[in-house]
Amino acid sequence: METALSRIAYYRVSTTDQSIASQRGAMGGTFDREFSDEGVSGATLAASRPGFSDLLAYVREGDTVCVYAVDRLGRDALDVQATVRRLLDAGVTVDIHGLGPIGRGVGELVLAVLAQVADMERRRIAERTAAGREEARRSLEKTGKTHRGKVSLGRLPAADPEEVVAWRKANAASIAQTAKQFGISTASVSRYCQRA
Repeated sequence: METALSRIAYYRVSTTDQSIASQRGAMGGTFDREFSDEGVSGATLAASRPGFSDLLAYVREGDTVCVYAVDRLGRDALDVQATVRRLLDAGVTVDIHGLGPIGRGVGELVLAVLAQVADMERRRIAERTAAGREEARRSLEKTGKTHRGKVSLGRLPAADPEEVVAWRKANAASIAQTAKQFGISTASVSRYCQRA
């Protein structure tokens, strides 16, 4: 007896602070299976990501893999193209949100161009970020403030870590109680307590 073909969704976000919910909502459809990699850097090869690796083991000829954007499929243009080629060779359709199903020939060519553009944009963002950090570092050394007027390169603490730790100890409070007292996240309280 032949089994029904599957529509499979794949989601990836780079940090645990991000959520796959926006990708799921944008792609809107019902899927037979969903695979995701949360907190997995885009610098990781697609096949080396746990969720995508599971997807590769699951898909069968005739299935459709749906993704939100080209850059979800690999760490750079070459990885995206290799990943798509591997899926197409297995008889799997690749459907990219807003672009549609990718086929042999022209579809692969369009994908190659889009992957190159995404790769270039990723590099430009990294270059701009590095240049901004360097400018902030120079300004901090000269004036005591960054070019944006901050007193440090990193993010300022949500509260005084020493005060948070001291209050928690003095009140034998839980992390949640301490977070509520200072109006900060439980993650911040945990981080401050680990440093103490």
